[in-house]
Amino acid sequence: MLLREVLGTTLRSVRQRQQRTLREISAISTVSLGYLSEIERGQKEASSELLSAICTALDITLADVLREAGNQLDHRALATVTPMPFARPGAFHSTCVDAHSHAA
Repeated sequence: MLLREVLGTTLRSVRQRQQRTLREISAISTVSLGYLSEIERGQKEASSELLSAICTALDITLADVLREAGNQLDHRALATVTPMPFARPGAFHSTCVDAHSHAA
């Protein structure tokens, strides 16, 4: 799962909960309708400036969006945790790779 996909899903969810249209958020945020749609579908990465404009249009803080996206990432990561066959009982291994563990 890519961060842009989770952020897009989160933004769409917030917008739909508010019963607002893409067109409305596009006009308020000055992000083009097509680009906003691609962001929500996780097809485009939004810059921090665009995310801020979209959040302002949605009357939500960027911190709240990032927190909700982080919760979704945590939830999805937990779903991919699998027991390691050679690990001690009770030990689990995430399918995510820890970048620090490979540093020389």
